[in-house]
Amino acid sequence: MSRRPVTTTTKISDVAIDLFDRDGFEETSVDDIAAAAGIARRTLFRYYPSKNAIAWGDFDDHLDDMRDLLNSLPDDLPLADALARALVEFNDVPESEAGRHRRRMNLLLTVPALQAHSMIMYADWRQVVATYAASRLGLRPDEYQPQLIGWLALGTALAAYEQWLAGSHDQSVRRLRELLVEGSGLLAVGTTRLSRSDQPIG
Repeated sequence: MSRRPVTTTTKISDVAIDLFDRDGFEETSVDDIAAAAGIARRTLFRYYPSKNAIAWGDFDDHLDDMRDLLNSLPDDLPLADALARALVEFNDVPESEAGRHRRRMNLLLTVPALQAHSMIMYADWRQVVATYAASRLGLRPDEYQPQLIGWLALGTALAAYEQWLAGSHDQSVRRLRELLVEGSGLLAVGTTRLSRSDQPIG
């Protein structure tokens, strides 16, 4: 029986994550992924520009969702609370996907080739946060405070993921959410401090 072709970015990425986890990232070729997905190599490159990008799945769509979420929040919601909500909701995944999500994030955070590519993806993520923060602070996205908030938010997320991946007892998505909520509390302290224009930094 022939394999039914996989023709969505998410499904192609899921197939690739399974192969990377089983055989290793460096040992898995684009041809291996295309074959496992039941599509031609040329078709795969219509969805992804490189093997490194496949590990990230439909990240651009998730960024759009995060941007929409932030922009939909009421203006009277404190900036720290808005960022905390977005951070938790952006990283919310169904419990049924916990295993694959752990494998994906472990690859992104530990494979050298993917770590380099991740810096590009993180920059896009930080820019979404910085742009929103700038709009709330009346600043330009490229100014120091919005950029710092973007870095703080990214650091909060990465620290939560590192703890989640290192945990050997509770690997549930619930545990990841707890870490993100805890980290968001610390993020809120710094963000609130930055948001007070009457108190200079330093």
